[in-house]
Amino acid sequence: MSKWSMQKLPKWIWIVIPVALLLGSIALFLATNPLKPLGVVAPPIEEVTVERTILDEEGIHLTVRVNGSEPVRIAQVLVDDAYWQFTQKPEGPLTRLSSAKIDIPYPWVQHELHEITIITSTGMTFSHTIEVAEPTPEWSIQRIAAYILLGIYIGVIPVALGLLFYPYLRTLGSTGINFLLTLTIGLLFYLLIDTLQEGFEMSQQVAGVFNGNLLVWVTAGVAFLIIFALGRRGGKAPEGLSLSTYLALGIGFHNLGEGLAVGAAMASGEAALGSFLVVGFTLHNLTEGIGIAAPLLNRKTKFRTFVFLTLLAGLPAAFGTLIGAFAYSPHWTAVLLAIGAGAILQVIVEVGTYLYKNTETKSWFTVSNLTGFVLGIAIMYGTALLVAI
Repeated sequence: MSKWSMQKLPKWIWIVIPVALLLGSIALFLATNPLKPLGVVAPPIEEVTVERTILDEEGIHLTVRVNGSEPVRIAQVLVDDAYWQFTQKPEGPLTRLSSAKIDIPYPWVQHELHEITIITSTGMTFSHTIEVAEPTPEWSIQRIAAYILLGIYIGVIPVALGLLFYPYLRTLGSTGINFLLTLTIGLLFYLLIDTLQEGFEMSQQVAGVFNGNLLVWVTAGVAFLIIFALGRRGGKAPEGLSLSTYLALGIGFHNLGEGLAVGAAMASGEAALGSFLVVGFTLHNLTEGIGIAAPLLNRKTKFRTFVFLTLLAGLPAAFGTLIGAFAYSPHWTAVLLAIGAGAILQVIVEVGTYLYKNTETKSWFTVSNLTGFVLGIAIMYGTALLVAI
């Protein structure tokens, strides 16, 4: 083909040709199976993951997803070592990545542990444990209001109380402000580790085909880069109100994940400590408000700004408790926690940059600052002992 005739072709043809060749080569590979002479035969793999459990008066209801290489036909179900009748929707074999609902009319016992074993037609078994049997909450205005109030207690009120320290914090000198900033970095560092750990715990409940751990790392990394780019879109690092807003946003993502875990735990009966848990979260999240106030100490701030920052950081906890109680999904919980981790990492970088730029001697690594950093971690760790679910 001459150079002139190639220039006459539309540009999109150079996308169509390689894509068509790629699809053709895959089809040829699958049709001819060139690996057959090598004796490479992949063993059939069946995988079944339970994504959601609902308990009600009619029994136990599971949502399962197939993520192995082979279709799965569920043949039998055992509950507490006894074979039990069940119905499956949709019926028949389940192909890769498809899901189905398994309804088991089993008289489960409240507050008891139940072991469920799913047996496929090939004899493979997959276990699922209900740690503490509790009826799954149903939608009602009263219950929705209760979960929103719970989220406000563990998210909004602690942040607001922390921001009330603002007038006193403004009396601090430069050394005190730097100490406060390093304390903020310390508590954010703890939140970063805590959020990633919770994300990885959630990823263990995700169907293997989604590669949960990798999903958490990639989502956290992309979230960090996107938020970092947004923060630096003006060509410089955010300061003052802008930095506090990003700080509140990062903490808000963390509180969303925290709310998801609390809502799911409350609904499943795992958070048996009740009121003590709420008090623990209030103490634990109090320091978040102090951290948000730190970048605002050198400027006058309006009351409505504090309200905005409080809602941005704390209100996601209320949404989290609702989602966790009524529509819990380990897959999306892991993704949201990863986004929170990325947002918190961005804030750590920006607060660290702010601290470095505002230290006159540029010797920001002092005993006082190191003490603040370690104290921030210690405070978060100590108060976290009160909220272990």
